[in-house]
Amino acid sequence: MTKAAIIMGSKSDMEIMNNTSEVLNKMGIAHEVLIMSAHRTPEKVQDFCASAREKGFELVIAGAGAAAHLPGVIASWTTLPVIGVPIPSSELNGVDSLYAIVQMPAGIPVATVAIGVAGAKNAGYLAAQILGLKYPEIAQAYDNYRNELKGN
Repeated sequence: MTKAAIIMGSKSDMEIMNNTSEVLNKMGIAHEVLIMSAHRTPEKVQDFCASAREKGFELVIAGAGAAAHLPGVIASWTTLPVIGVPIPSSELNGVDSLYAIVQMPAGIPVATVAIGVAGAKNAGYLAAQILGLKYPEIAQAYDNYRNELKGN
């Protein structure tokens, strides 16, 4: 059963978002990687969100650059947890993406991580923390990872 979706607005975001996929694999979290744009294919985003829960998704990780509306649009169409990853794809090096993702109106939250690779990785680790509340094997994988960081 799929537990997470990684969504990005374009193929050019793949270089950053592959880091999220690597972390989810390390944590034993099943996931799908999808490309859809809040601006170019809004109907596709809406259709995904309308059926995501029924298809077994439990959270969404969305990477977006520049205007960075994708995580917020997804959050507006689903009540699943959404984690936004700001992609440094413009002249502003991701600061514009960060502001667009983090400044959501009250009631439509998007958990937002750091800009770029560190954020993409942390999105995967945050997903492990969230899913670990329900799945002991994911909680254990994340605990093991944290212990590795300590050198234990």
